Amino acid sequence: MGLNSFAGLGMRSTSDQVSIDAITLFVALLCACIVIGHLLEEYRWMNESITALVIGLCTGIVLLLTTGGKISLILLFNEELFFIYLLPPIIFNAGFQVKKKQFFRNFMTIILFGAIGTLISFGIISLGAIQLFKKLDIGFLEIGDYLAIGAIFSATDSVCTLQVLNQDETPLLYSLVFGEGVVNDATSVVLFNAIQRFDLSHITSGIAFQFVGNFLYLFFASTLLGVFIGLLSAYIMKKLYFGRHSTVREVALMIVMAYLSYIMAEMFYLSGILTVFFCGIVMSHYTWHNVTESSRVTTKHTFATLSFVSEIFIFLYVGIDALDIEKWRVVSNSPGTSVGVSSILLGLVLVGRAAFVFPLSFLSNLTKKSESDKIGFKHQVSTFVFPFVSFSSH
Repeated sequence: MGLNSFAGLGMRSTSDQVSIDAITLFVALLCACIVIGHLLEEYRWMNESITALVIGLCTGIVLLLTTGGKISLILLFNEELFFIYLLPPIIFNAGFQVKKKQFFRNFMTIILFGAIGTLISFGIISLGAIQLFKKLDIGFLEIGDYLAIGAIFSATDSVCTLQVLNQDETPLLYSLVFGEGVVNDATSVVLFNAIQRFDLSHITSGIAFQFVGNFLYLFFASTLLGVFIGLLSAYIMKKLYFGRHSTVREVALMIVMAYLSYIMAEMFYLSGILTVFFCGIVMSHYTWHNVTESSRVTTKHTFATLSFVSEIFIFLYVGIDALDIEKWRVVSNSPGTSVGVSSILLGLVLVGRAAFVFPLSFLSNLTKKSESDKIGFKHQVSTFVFPFVSFSSH
C-alpha cells in the first residue's frame, strides 16, 4: 500500500462528507428516538413509532428553517434500501415471534381476507378510479393505469400492523390483520404483474384462469421456499451441532439463512414477504430448538433488535419525508387536484375494505363453533379502520 493510498484515506470528496454528516445526524436521531421512547414508555399512545414520527417532523421543520426552505431531507431513501435491507428483518421477526396456534387456527379466514378480500377491494378501487378520476384534470390514463392504482391501494401495510397492534393484548386481531397483510402481498404482486403482462384490451376467461394459476404458484412456491430453507437450517444445526465449538456460528448461520430465504424469493420473482415470514415460523419451531441455550437467547434478542431498529428507522424517515419541500412544491402547483385525488383514493380504500371485511367476517363466523374464535363486531371495525394507517404509509 503506497503513501498515496494512505493519504487518500484521510481525504474525502464533498459528496462523501455530506453523506457522512447526514448519516451521523440520522443515527443520532435514532438514538434520541430510543431514549425518548423509553422515557415515554408509560404513556399508552406514545410508543417508539409515534416518537420517531414526531422527532422526524421536528427535524424536517428545523431543516426547513435553517436552510431557508430549500432542504428538508437529510438522507435519500429509495425502495432498494427498504425492500432489501429494512423489510426482511421486520417480517422475519414477526414470523419468528408469532403465536403459531392462533395464526393457523385462523388460517382460512386469513386466506379469505388476504386473497378474496384483496380482489374485491381491487375491483372497487379500480372501477371507482375510472369513474371519478375522469372528473379531475389529471391527464390521460389508460385502463392499465387505473388497474395498477387498484392493485397498489388494495395492498395493506404489514410494517404498520406490528406497531399499531399488540400480539399479547389482541391475539385474534393481530393474527387476522397481519396474516392478511402477508397473503395480501402475494395477491397484490400477482395483480400488478398481471396488469403489466397481459393484454387488457382483450380480457378473456383464459386470462382469468392464468391469473388464478399465477397466484397459486406464487403463494405455494413462496411458502414452500421459506419452509424448505427453515427446515434446511434446522437439519444443518442438528447434524453439525455448531454449539460444540462456537455459538457465534449458530447465530450467524440462522441470520444468514433467514436473509437468504428473502433474497432467493426476490431472485426467483416470488413474494419475499411470504417466504421470509414462513421461514421465521419454521425456524422458531425447529431450528431454534436445535441450538444451544445461549444461542436461543442471543438469536431471539438479535432478531427482535434488528426488527426494532428497522421499524424506528422507517417511521423516523416518514416523519422527515412528510415535509419534503419538493413534494410540497408539486402539490402547490395544483392543490385542488392533489386534495381531490387523495380524497377519492381514501374514500375508495375505505369503501373497498368495508365491502369485504364485514361480509367475509360473517361468512367466517358461520364456520366457527366457539364464540371465542368468532370475529366480533369490535374486531371487524378495527380491521376495517386499519387502512387509515396503511393508506398514510403509501
